[in-house]
Amino acid sequence: MVGFLDSVEAEYDTRNLYEVLGISKTAKQSDIKRAYHKLSLKVHPDRAKPDEVEAATRKFQIICKIYLILSDEDKRSVYDDTGTVDDDDDDLTPDRDWNEYWRLLFPQVTIEDVFDFEKKYKGSEEEAECLKTAYLDFKGDMDKIMDEVLCAVIEDEPRFRGLIAQWIAEGSVPSYPLFVDETDKKRKKRKRKYDNEAKEVEKMSKELGIDDEGEDGLKALIQAKQKTREKELGTFFDKLEQKYASKKTKKSKQSTNITEDGEIDEEEVSVKKGKGTRKGKRASTRHKT
Repeated sequence: MVGFLDSVEAEYDTRNLYEVLGISKTAKQSDIKRAYHKLSLKVHPDRAKPDEVEAATRKFQIICKIYLILSDEDKRSVYDDTGTVDDDDDDLTPDRDWNEYWRLLFPQVTIEDVFDFEKKYKGSEEEAECLKTAYLDFKGDMDKIMDEVLCAVIEDEPRFRGLIAQWIAEGSVPSYPLFVDETDKKRKKRKRKYDNEAKEVEKMSKELGIDDEGEDGLKALIQAKQKTREKELGTFFDKLEQKYASKKTKKSKQSTNITEDGEIDEEEVSVKKGKGTRKGKRASTRHKT
């Protein structure tokens, strides 16, 4: 029989329960619950695509069990002291209804709650920190970054690219080739993926009978996002130029130029970091459609 920690390692590539939740061993109960809630929203089976439900269910059940262990003073103490868990513990039985366990811990989330959270989260310091961490973890791979940041949709990509471009110009993050040299083909493929997902959501809303304008705010949200997508992409680079083009970095008397077409002057970045110059190379941050 496969032990619980073996299952954790199989799904999350670590046997450390704290690492799975992204917290330290000294985390308070409130921090543990917050981390568990955030991760559970990401892997909850109800939010998974049809072909990913089985994998999501495994991940969801595992983090529910992790929270059960770490939220129990005695179980957590045993794990901290020995690095093991009791696989015979009745509380960890696979027959348990973990969805019900989750619902007991967290009130039912309405679509209004989701919109309210999204409104507060987008543009927050927490979102920016999550974006920066994802950028560093995935070496600038925008496909993985977009999947990692909570509540991220394709309309957020120009804003994300602007923030990352600013951090590169300031020297707070490195300039990864996967980001600055991303091809148009890869960007268009990512956009098609999100567009297809939006169509699936709209189809599901019709199947569920959400056809009237504004009902539950769902269809209205889909239509509003479709109408504003091109407008947002069209105005993004104007805003980027106004905000950052004349801004000077604190680390150098020279400014790192973000050109009129939304590009970072990689030559100047290289000089500042002591890496020499590469004439004529520019790192495009334009979101091309």
